[in-house]
Amino acid sequence: MSQVLQTLYASAPTNDFPIHTLELSHNAFNDGVIRLCQGFDDIEAKLETGEQVGFMASGFAVSLPKRSLRGQQDLQFQLDNVSGEAAQQVDAALDAGGKITVTYRVYLASNLSEPAQAPVVMTAKTVKITISSVVVVASFHDLVNKAWPRRRYTTAFAPGLKYIS
Repeated sequence: MSQVLQTLYASAPTNDFPIHTLELSHNAFNDGVIRLCQGFDDIEAKLETGEQVGFMASGFAVSLPKRSLRGQQDLQFQLDNVSGEAAQQVDAALDAGGKITVTYRVYLASNLSEPAQAPVVMTAKTVKITISSVVVVASFHDLVNKAWPRRRYTTAFAPGLKYIS
C-alpha cells in the first residue's frame, strides 16, 4: 500500500476518501474497455499514463487478495444491478474467447490526477453472469508454480542436444 493511502486510512479525514475503480479490457467490448468507479457519481481521472478518462459510477464490491506468500493471488468483485447491455458485453467477450484484463486502481477523492497506488493488473479466471449481477474472479500470474528456467532446453531450441547421450 502506498504512503498516501496509509496516511488516509490512519487519519480518516472527513473530506477525503478512496475511490476504487475497475477497468475491464477486451476486444469484444464496444470501446475495447469498460471503466467503473465505486460510488454514485461518474468521475474523470488520469491514468498512470497521463491519459484523462471517464469512469462510470457503479455499485460493486471488491474482495482484495490477502497479503501472503501464496503464489496465486485472487481478486474477486461483484457488479450488482448490472444493465442488460453490460451483461451482453461481458457475455460477448466470453464467447469471443481470449483474456479479459482487469485493472484495479485506487484514487483519492481530493486527487484524481493520478492513482494513489500502482495499478494492479490481473486476468479474469472465472466469470459468472446472473440476472442481477456479474461475479468475476481475477488472478495474478502464478509465479511460484512457473517453470525455472522458463526456457526449456529441448532439441527444437538446442539441436545439439540430440547428439548427447
